[in-house]
Amino acid sequence: MKLGSLKEGGRDGTLIVVSRDMRRAVRADDIAPTLQRALEDWSNVAPRLNALSDTLNAGDATGAFDLDPVQLAAPLPRAYEFVDGSAYLPHVERVRRARGAEVPESFYVDPLMYQAVSAGFYGPRDPVRVPSEDYGIDLEAEVVIVTDDVPMGVNPTQAAAHIQLIGLVNDVSLRNLIPAELAKGFGFLQSKPRSALSPVFVTPDELGDAWRENKVHLALLTHINGEWFGAPEAGVDMQFDFAQLVAHAAKTRPLSAGTIVGSGTVANQDTSLGASCFAEKRTVETLEHGKPRTPFMAYGDTVRIEMLDREGHSVFGAIEQRIERASAT
Repeated sequence: MKLGSLKEGGRDGTLIVVSRDMRRAVRADDIAPTLQRALEDWSNVAPRLNALSDTLNAGDATGAFDLDPVQLAAPLPRAYEFVDGSAYLPHVERVRRARGAEVPESFYVDPLMYQAVSAGFYGPRDPVRVPSEDYGIDLEAEVVIVTDDVPMGVNPTQAAAHIQLIGLVNDVSLRNLIPAELAKGFGFLQSKPRSALSPVFVTPDELGDAWRENKVHLALLTHINGEWFGAPEAGVDMQFDFAQLVAHAAKTRPLSAGTIVGSGTVANQDTSLGASCFAEKRTVETLEHGKPRTPFMAYGDTVRIEMLDREGHSVFGAIEQRIERASAT
């Protein structure tokens, strides 16, 4: 099934079930008012949401309405936790090679991960507002999963059972602020503003055999200003699968229901498949030409991120955003 949230009912939106073709939806707030509440009682709520999904897809749901993506908030407008990994080591290897640094051996056995902004997410059609173009505005097209309650200390096999939903994220990065922050040795803060989530999250069964080995085996397609930017395969070159990422995050603490875990920028060894962020594209250009040729994003630029199934249907809907100047307050 596919789940989303309308921009109504307060900060956490109103839970809706969305049809498989993304054209119709029905409110599910009589089952659970928000997606967060649903995840907190998932074993009881999910079967009822599934039944409503079946009714909607059969064309028999009472109160169904035509879905306009502009109506949608992020499926989780805010979350208790968003932990973002960097599971695609081709990206890490290229970035470090471009600056003459080796990849530590630990990167191949211990996932990279940081605590990202979770207090608010952009909806799939909301503009990305940034105070200055000088910050080096970048997108990062990624896959995310959402958990129910995860006990502390789970192993990857146990963690896999807690993956309940899958979606996409545009993990916005301000590249020119990152070096100074990392040089302090205390991680990201100003360089990682709010991110945007896909119109819907889906249950793993919705992906069929494209969900296996705790990975999504589909291409992640990005367009910038209407032009193809990249379509790397999300199931290829992923060093750590989502079960491993969840287990890593839960090593010393439990994870609350509604925790979002990101894959990191999707990247392949095969650079002909394009990129999922400008930093990746600029790194490839540096390795090939000695310096980057593509600037970061500017005000007025647009980004579109989506994933299509084998029949060409959008799985999660598209994140479509315009970069805008943040107004002074």
